[in-house]
Amino acid sequence: MIGAGAAAAVGVGSFYLGREDEERRADTRVAFHGEHQAGIATPAQDRLAFGAFDLVVDDRAALRDLLRRWTVAAELMAAGRTVGPVAPADGAAPPIDTGEALGLPSSRLTITFGLGPGVFDDRFGLARRRPAALHDLGPLPGELLDAAKSGGDLCVQACADDPQVAFHAVRNLARIGRGEADLRWLQLGFGRTSATSTSQTTPRNLQGFKDGTNNIKAEDGEAMAKDVWVGADERQAWLHGGSYLVCRRIRMFVEAWDRASLDDQQDTIGRFKESGAPLTGTHEHDPVDLTARRADGTPVVPVDAHVRLAAPSANGGTRILRRGYSFTDGIDPRTGQLDAGLFFIAFQRDPHRQFAAIQRRLGSADALNEYIQHVSSGLFAIPPGIRPGEHVAQALFD
Repeated sequence: MIGAGAAAAVGVGSFYLGREDEERRADTRVAFHGEHQAGIATPAQDRLAFGAFDLVVDDRAALRDLLRRWTVAAELMAAGRTVGPVAPADGAAPPIDTGEALGLPSSRLTITFGLGPGVFDDRFGLARRRPAALHDLGPLPGELLDAAKSGGDLCVQACADDPQVAFHAVRNLARIGRGEADLRWLQLGFGRTSATSTSQTTPRNLQGFKDGTNNIKAEDGEAMAKDVWVGADERQAWLHGGSYLVCRRIRMFVEAWDRASLDDQQDTIGRFKESGAPLTGTHEHDPVDLTARRADGTPVVPVDAHVRLAAPSANGGTRILRRGYSFTDGIDPRTGQLDAGLFFIAFQRDPHRQFAAIQRRLGSADALNEYIQHVSSGLFAIPPGIRPGEHVAQALFD
């Protein structure tokens, strides 16, 4: 736990870092404090550790104290510091920090906190503070959810360019919260599957296609305000400037996909595999012409192609900020096939109007459903940014 150890870590950080190390870490830091939490509009890093926690306390003061201690620790780790001594003076005591990130730069680490629907049940007396959209997404077509790998009262999204730094962040927060917030499930991710900044090129997913070509970019302030940040129309003022996170573990049946012809793959997605261009264009960022037809009158972009069904023009202009990662968790013992796919993460202003509405359309008619299945799900309210001296979600308690 962080108590005196946390205060000591804040005050004597130079004991953990030499000047050269301090300067090296400064080049890889992402600001922890700000109007919005880091890890949303931040240019997507290469690695992910995402943990969901179940609260085992039923006292509002205990919950607030946990969030306060988590905030202190997250601020230290984002600065490339340990959360406390790796080698305490009393060798009979366990180290405060687990130590695996010692000597590593912060690697653009961001730690983003979210609150699940369970925070607003009867345990903490916060029912009246529940945000309007923080309720179950309801059954969605094409999903087969594993309850043990879904949900959670709290979530921690740690992103970094070094997998050990990201894992270290969630591991140490889990240790600090042990006995108060137990880790429910954990997902590691590699290879970002979306570009969230105009400075980034579009990555490829495990199906080999460029993913997220038309994603919202952080530099598009108008789109961020319209589709990502919770605005003044939310009656719970403590969430203003925050967002909602939806995560979905999407299993890809890669063996079946690998047997599909190139033409079938491209018709399924609606883009050319190598260039990323739409089937109606030449370059990746060419607009998708959903009206284009072949000589025989059939649409160039098939009616069940993923890009057609997911296009904002087909969904009333609705967009989301995607920030997902590829994953592979070995072999599925039931089938002998790879347990791999996309850990989908999206931030939005209203998950029901945005993600759920789009997914109902995709889950019902998308040709891609032959090759994928949604197997876990999570919904969390993401509080706004943290000011110096405050803790995450402080306005909820004030």
